[in-house]
Amino acid sequence: MRVTLPHTLGKDEVRRRMESRLGRASEKASNLIGGMAQVEAAWSDADHLTMTVSSMGFTVPSAVTIEETQLLFDVEIPAGMGFARGMIETMVREKGQKLLG
Repeated sequence: MRVTLPHTLGKDEVRRRMESRLGRASEKASNLIGGMAQVEAAWSDADHLTMTVSSMGFTVPSAVTIEETQLLFDVEIPAGMGFARGMIETMVREKGQKLLG
């Protein structure tokens, strides 16, 4: 699933905001999901962040690409989590807009 969020911040500001919020990602994910969640994140280069969220026996790999005018979220929904696709997309949009707002 791909979620695209337009922005007018430029790459550097988006990257700065993302880096400043990554440290609390596991805590925030646990609060959103309502249980224990683990988030692993790593920058592969200045514009690409890979993340893996693990919770309730599922692992959801994702990637974030920073572009000059948009932020791209690519999320791989595991077969057993198809029921949660809408909820995941809504969460990505809401949290992404909050980050960019």
